[in-house]
Amino acid sequence: MRKTSLALAVAASTLGLSLSQVAHADFIGDSKATLEARNFYFNRDFRQGNSDAPAQSQSKQEEWAQGFILRANSGFTDGTVGFGADAIGMFGFKLDSGDGTAGSGLLVPDNSSGGSQDNYSDLAVAAKAKISNSTLRVGQMQFKNAAIASSDSRLLPQVFEAGHLVSQEIDGLMLEAAHVREVNNRNSSDYEDISVTNSFNSTRGTVGTRGIRLSGGSTTDAFDFIGGTYKISKDLTAGYYYSNLDELYKQHSFNAVHVLPLGDKQSLKTDLRYARSTDDGNRSNIDNTAIGAMVTYGLDGHAFGLGYQRMSGDTGFAYINGTDPFLVNYVQIGDFANKDEKSYQARYDFNFASIGIPGLTFMTRYLTGDNVDRGRGISEGKEWERNSELMYVFQEGALKNLGVRWRNASVRSNFANDIDENRLIVSYTLPLL
Repeated sequence: MRKTSLALAVAASTLGLSLSQVAHADFIGDSKATLEARNFYFNRDFRQGNSDAPAQSQSKQEEWAQGFILRANSGFTDGTVGFGADAIGMFGFKLDSGDGTAGSGLLVPDNSSGGSQDNYSDLAVAAKAKISNSTLRVGQMQFKNAAIASSDSRLLPQVFEAGHLVSQEIDGLMLEAAHVREVNNRNSSDYEDISVTNSFNSTRGTVGTRGIRLSGGSTTDAFDFIGGTYKISKDLTAGYYYSNLDELYKQHSFNAVHVLPLGDKQSLKTDLRYARSTDDGNRSNIDNTAIGAMVTYGLDGHAFGLGYQRMSGDTGFAYINGTDPFLVNYVQIGDFANKDEKSYQARYDFNFASIGIPGLTFMTRYLTGDNVDRGRGISEGKEWERNSELMYVFQEGALKNLGVRWRNASVRSNFANDIDENRLIVSYTLPLL
């Protein structure tokens, strides 16, 4: 249901009042609340250089917006079964956007004008109950695991309406299961059915480089997953998830992360991922095997990484539209998950704390992909992406905890739009409880 900013304020006040009236010390003492102010400038230039890419009506997307995110998590009441509540209040408003430059994902589209709405808001609330070390949440929430990961890469986060059970009864073992009904995307104030990510080449009228064909509707109101992670040793963690987007796909996801200490301020981290996706009925042709590996050598403040990812099967990788896919080569713009695509990544990170400048970090990476199946009689698809990120978080003084992040990306491809992109994000999180 759509909510106005006034409704958001009333609901937040009501939550605060209810917290103040509860007598249980654990409920109050374990409660936490923060308010994040997020200022976001987004600029994406389309520099199309080939005729095979889908038609692009815009030369650029450029918007500037301000967002506020209130997160409140209560503790639990006393007793065998403890009860509590979590809430995320969200409000965003436009600072600058023209009708010809909208569509960045920062703001809700205004379908009547072709631009963006002046403001939007939402309130996500979940009731929760806890027995021992197991917690059940019902309502609106975010997820982050191998089956589903809410996107938080724009002004306001993506949230889902679901029931979610997490159990941590055994040391080192985390198990979880959920039934998800609807999604409120990062540039929306309405909940809607869930869809699968796909690509469609409007120029050629084909299913595009993802290779996924859908029939009988592309959305569903049921997504289920079950799985978890186990810390095998202090250096090795493994995970498995089974997920099902009703009538669209079934997926098995495995991963293992190992960190090998090599000596003073040195380590070798290995991240392995595997996912097998198949159709679930007759509404899709999804058939994909995705493998990926990322190896990172850390030396003091430096980190050098190499990644490899490969798609095989009749289609590309399948995941819920708008979420962050569990792939080693999913980066700022691309996911390198097209049909039969092979991709490679080279990455470098530096933490300036190692030379006496805490709070300052830098990252750059380059990815290249090829062997993309573009259809019979068409040459293989190729693409590359380059990302850079510079971030500073003030460590002291009046600006302590203020973060400034600049993200830059360039994409070149013979089957999709060429893109140059800049994002400038200024954020500050204020602890309230």
